[in-house]
Amino acid sequence: MNDITTGVVYAAGIVGIVGLLVGILLVIAAEKFKVEANPLQDAVRELLPGANCGGCGFAGCDACAEAIAAGKAPTNACPVGGPDVAKKIAIAMGMDPGDGDFKQMVAFVKCAGTCDKAAKKYDYYGIKDCNAISVVPGSDDKGCEYGCMGYGACVKACKFDAIHVVDGVAVVDEDKCTGCQACIKTCPQHIIALVPKGQPYKVQCSSHKRGKDVMSVCEAGCIGCTLCTKQCEFDAIHMDNNVAVIDYDKCTGCGKCAEKCPKKVIIRATV
Repeated sequence: MNDITTGVVYAAGIVGIVGLLVGILLVIAAEKFKVEANPLQDAVRELLPGANCGGCGFAGCDACAEAIAAGKAPTNACPVGGPDVAKKIAIAMGMDPGDGDFKQMVAFVKCAGTCDKAAKKYDYYGIKDCNAISVVPGSDDKGCEYGCMGYGACVKACKFDAIHVVDGVAVVDEDKCTGCQACIKTCPQHIIALVPKGQPYKVQCSSHKRGKDVMSVCEAGCIGCTLCTKQCEFDAIHMDNNVAVIDYDKCTGCGKCAEKCPKKVIIRATV
């Protein structure tokens, strides 16, 4: 055996021995520092839908399950799972499912400025994306600076096919919406909010302009007349910076506010 061959054999032997030692050390370290699995966390994780959408406020379903099991998040933290999953998690954790608030929340677009109702400032021919348009001087081509741009940034963000642009305004399908808030986070106009699923009445406007200015750019805007607030017997609707806002914890669904609204921007749910 010549010197070169001997050197190769020695080198291979040394590498093999080092690799074996490293492997042994890794096994010892893994055993010494291993984290014991939390059976409760595993049980919660199995009940979560696995969308990993981030709607719960955590990095994904694994992180959400860990937080719920540790008591750092409520059993209804997952908006995608909804009330059914929340109740199953409560039961798995030995809790009374009747003790939690399992109200399903869905997204709602606070704008009624469809193509036939909203005035246009100009014809826009650029990138068809709300966030791209929002940085353009003058912003949206619609006259109302608070309205839905209608270019579908929210549609692209939704993993559940629950929101689409119809006649220039985004519309949410409550039956598909999970309340994950992806559309809310991406909307540059900040006009999408969570409301209780099946809420009978909603205010479909976000403009903070005064009545005259609202009507100059949209036929379907809240003019701040306060007639709705005067009709409510339950103190469930108030004006907030010139636009009506419903307190869903107080609203009984009587519909008197909608009946009196002269611009018909307080809409009744079709479900």
